[in-house]
Amino acid sequence: MKILNFGSLNIDYVYQVEHFVQAGETISSTRRETFPGGKGLNQSVALSRSGSEVYHAGGIGKYDGQFLKELLRDSNVNTDFVQEMDCPTGHAIIQVNSKGNNCILLFGGANVQLDKLYIDEVFKNFDEGDYLVLQNEVNNLDYIVKSAHKKKMVIFLNPSPFNSVITDLNLDMVDCFLLNEIEAQSMCGIETDDIDKLIEEMKRKFPKAKFVLTLGKDGVCYFDDKNMYRHGIYDVEVVDTTAAGDTFSGYFISSISKNLCVEESLKIASIASSMAVSKSGAAVSIPLLKEVENSNLRLIK
Repeated sequence: MKILNFGSLNIDYVYQVEHFVQAGETISSTRRETFPGGKGLNQSVALSRSGSEVYHAGGIGKYDGQFLKELLRDSNVNTDFVQEMDCPTGHAIIQVNSKGNNCILLFGGANVQLDKLYIDEVFKNFDEGDYLVLQNEVNNLDYIVKSAHKKKMVIFLNPSPFNSVITDLNLDMVDCFLLNEIEAQSMCGIETDDIDKLIEEMKRKFPKAKFVLTLGKDGVCYFDDKNMYRHGIYDVEVVDTTAAGDTFSGYFISSISKNLCVEESLKIASIASSMAVSKSGAAVSIPLLKEVENSNLRLIK
């Protein structure tokens, strides 16, 4: 079984600010740093650092994106399907406030220049039962989902950022969703603070799917048509939450691919995610499996 991640490759420009910029406001940042990023890259790194064999497909600019490809290689991610293009690499402008929270502005660049011929060539190398990991930062997502479904691959979707591209997909083709409360509400078309109600609506709307719902300070919840499991959060100092969700997704999918039970997969992914938020940056903050296994974090809720 192979894991293919069809995802974004970004250059992250991270600005440290006291608070997020408001409409009409000009503020100064205390520091600017440049990191490799993109939800796709982050998740591929997390998948690989958690011990899985992962292939990354996506696009970079010929002249500014080589260091992203090198990072993937250094993280033991297969880059045979990374396409180099005559356009800028995608990038993100990230504000990180004094509490460690972030807000992100994306520019698609090479991430949104993937054509169907290229996509077809990538899928020739994968078969029934292989895993496909997706986010919503590349173009032709609908075609990618249909191509994977036709091959009977197992499709994992992180519907972020949530927009009309997601609502236009045939979501019945997705085997497992990894999402937060806001994305879940958008996907179901409801607004509610009642998590149980939200879960029931998700199960009703997508009865064949599995879900991993992150709940912030309340931890994470896994559920499908028969089972439900919850896991709490760990006591860490929050420095930067940029790659927290991607780290969790990569570690959870990797654990499931190794036939670990859901409860153990949630635990491992939660520890890895907690370790990631204690460091600055995106991909560079993702821990290795041995670090996760040797951690002594305290479960607080």
